[in-house]
Amino acid sequence: MFTTLLIDDEPIALGRLKRLLAQFDDLIEVVDEALNGLEGIQKIETLRPNLLFLDIEMPQMTGFEMLSRLSYMPMVVFVTAYDQYAIKAFEENSIDYLLKPVEKERLAKTMDKLRNLRPEQEPTLSQESLRQLIGSMVPKKEMHSISVKSGDKILFVPLSDISFFQAEDKYVLLNTVDNKQYLMNYTITSLEEKLPSNFVRVSRSTIVNSTKIREMERYFTGKYMIVMLDQKQTKIESGSTYQENVKRLMEF
Repeated sequence: MFTTLLIDDEPIALGRLKRLLAQFDDLIEVVDEALNGLEGIQKIETLRPNLLFLDIEMPQMTGFEMLSRLSYMPMVVFVTAYDQYAIKAFEENSIDYLLKPVEKERLAKTMDKLRNLRPEQEPTLSQESLRQLIGSMVPKKEMHSISVKSGDKILFVPLSDISFFQAEDKYVLLNTVDNKQYLMNYTITSLEEKLPSNFVRVSRSTIVNSTKIREMERYFTGKYMIVMLDQKQTKIESGSTYQENVKRLMEF
């Protein structure tokens, strides 16, 4: 039996989903409902359900944002109005989804999938897969430069001049191909979400510009040493948990 929390800002949609789930009372026990992300966080942390049925587009806080703030991660079935192209991201991350309005036949397929899982099983949506999912679903704005402070001036550094970004302690440094460095106010995670797709995170602390890589060589335990095209030919070691991202570099 999966203890289940329903989260949707539309009471009508919540009521419909609850009625449909009542037909699967041998598998699903709806323990509560929430009408927004903040309420959802509070109830998840208190009730610690096995499963969420989660709306994505909610005011103040999206379903993605709500998940990123959790200390406890249940299994998730997204309820979404995204189109078929965007839904590919859900499939690649092994996360189930339901298109609005939820149909009985499609819900039954979700139930069949759940019957092959255990309520206490580790969820497929880890923090890392959540990060990848958000990156897949949220289109990045077109950017040509990024602003940095230099004394009393604001400089606009063209993205084409950037070799890599690297976090050091609480700061992030922008490194250019001519080996200039600028201190930034962004976190490495916020930069990852902001930058276009040719900027790839290869470790917890580093994002590289894939167009500024000279070569890559295999390193220890599945890692790679990435040599950049900057004047110093900086060497960057990839992180063991970022192997999928490193594979992406080989596809550019």
